[in-house]
Amino acid sequence: MAITQQSHFVQLAEQQTLHLRRIANDEQSGPVVFLMHGAVENGKIFYTHSNKGLAPFLAEQGYCCYVADLRGRGESKPLITRHSKYGQTEAIVEDIPAFIDHIEQLEGKKPDYWVAHSWGGVLMNSVFARFPEYLKDVKACAYFGSKRSLFNNHPKKLLQANVIWYFMAPLLAKKHGFLNAKGYKWGSDNESQKSHYQSMQWAKKRPWVDSDDGFNYASALAKLHVPPTLHVAGVNDKALAQPIDIKKFIAESGPGKQTLKIYGKRHGHHVDYDHINMLTHPSARDEQFSDVLTWFNDHS
Repeated sequence: MAITQQSHFVQLAEQQTLHLRRIANDEQSGPVVFLMHGAVENGKIFYTHSNKGLAPFLAEQGYCCYVADLRGRGESKPLITRHSKYGQTEAIVEDIPAFIDHIEQLEGKKPDYWVAHSWGGVLMNSVFARFPEYLKDVKACAYFGSKRSLFNNHPKKLLQANVIWYFMAPLLAKKHGFLNAKGYKWGSDNESQKSHYQSMQWAKKRPWVDSDDGFNYASALAKLHVPPTLHVAGVNDKALAQPIDIKKFIAESGPGKQTLKIYGKRHGHHVDYDHINMLTHPSARDEQFSDVLTWFNDHS
């Protein structure tokens, strides 16, 4: 089976180019999947060039996957600098709709399934809130370690969120004009100052309201049904997405079928997964990846 990968580039205004990686088995034209990374990350969380990861796994099963790099991340150009004035609002109202439009141009339809890692799930549900017309096309979602606000009080959370994300990161972002998360080894990619600021406010249990225009995402979602969503949690994800954090995100995402499944040895799995290796560990293929496949098949 030949899994092929190609890069597609989406032209935005102001010389901004978004990158989409298409990963598929071209002998099969199966359902289309849209994959969105989280903060201080890029699309590489879902694939390697040697076809490891969730997107190549789904491609092996006949799915056509499109992995996105948000503005300034991954292979989107130009990369984030002190001159990058965009943030989370632009990701929700401009970047993600541009990805969806481009996928529809290429495939003749909008994506059937949406997949996210971490903050990507917050962005996706925010898109559903603003653009409920997308809901009619999406059969199901799968979110890996997605939460909006942090409610757990684990020591690792106090270090990674309270000390680094809420205290050190804003100071460094102000000093340099952007958050050099890659340079500090806090993540695989950088964040604009605005993007960091906006995501930090939401993580601090502030209302799910847009700081640019006051749009209330929570109240919009309360009137909608998000697609059936499988939420993946890792036993060793102590800081960034404990079950309490994910359950709060589920509750504020309105009605609709949402299921939380926790992955670790005490639940019969091979590995006590954490926030990153829930998508990168070799055992994930037979555990959470297979469960995502079943979830999609059950909602086809």
